[in-house]
Amino acid sequence: MNDHVTDLATEVFVAHRDLLFTVAYEMLGSAADAEDVLQETWLRWVDVDLARVRDRRAYLVRITTRQALNRLRALKRRKEAYVGPWLPEPLLTAPDVAEDVELSENLSLALMYILETLSPTERAVFVLREVFDFGYDDIAAAIGKSAAATRQISSRARRHVDARRPRTPASPEETRATLRSFQRALETGDLQGLLDVLAPDVVFVSDGGGLKLAALRPVVGADKALRYMAGSIDKAGGVLTGEPTTINGNPGLILRLDDEIDGVLAFSVENTRVTALYYIRNPEKLTRVDSETPLTSH
Repeated sequence: MNDHVTDLATEVFVAHRDLLFTVAYEMLGSAADAEDVLQETWLRWVDVDLARVRDRRAYLVRITTRQALNRLRALKRRKEAYVGPWLPEPLLTAPDVAEDVELSENLSLALMYILETLSPTERAVFVLREVFDFGYDDIAAAIGKSAAATRQISSRARRHVDARRPRTPASPEETRATLRSFQRALETGDLQGLLDVLAPDVVFVSDGGGLKLAALRPVVGADKALRYMAGSIDKAGGVLTGEPTTINGNPGLILRLDDEIDGVLAFSVENTRVTALYYIRNPEKLTRVDSETPLTSH
């Protein structure tokens, strides 16, 4: 391959890199695995005859999807051996991601947690169709299925996700207001204040990966969730503080214990009450919360 062709391949890849990373991350829930997928995509892309590629963006997404699917199947085996619930790796994101309402909803840890219940193929189809608005023909080419089969998979995946999504999700402003109340009660040890902000059927999911203390299964119900959180804080000792931030395009908290990051807390809010809490404590998943990760659906 001559230098001109290599330069062109590099230029095209760089132009779409943020999109490719977002596709891979949305499929995998892991930034490190998404980066590996991009490396594999690049190695295959430089061998492509660009003169024969009609739509370079679609072609790159096709390569990325295939590599992500391969990795997703391997990752599924790792997750089965994981200690406790497996939550996606949280990413600190720029304001433009939060301003894109559709993208921020699709990147939320709440939705990505639901995507974990799909098969690898269902997840790939859902992500490409619902998040990135790719046509069925392009998706079919990416997953190696017919367009008709892809439509059926898409419909099945969408029904599965819609049945588990919040019915009336709060706006970012409502979520931030609820988050402030939660943070204030948490920092002052106001247990009644915490109880007031939690929905009666709240679900608390924590991910320590066997490296940090975390519940081995979701804790359901306001009283149980409160007792678990209060007990964890007592065991930890020290001063707990919360730092409001934007995680995966949505309001969240970085919790610090004596100024050291203890974990990232993401929320689902309905009718000014917290309906779900996602707490990532696994230190291996907290490497992307000190600098912004660029994400895009375009």
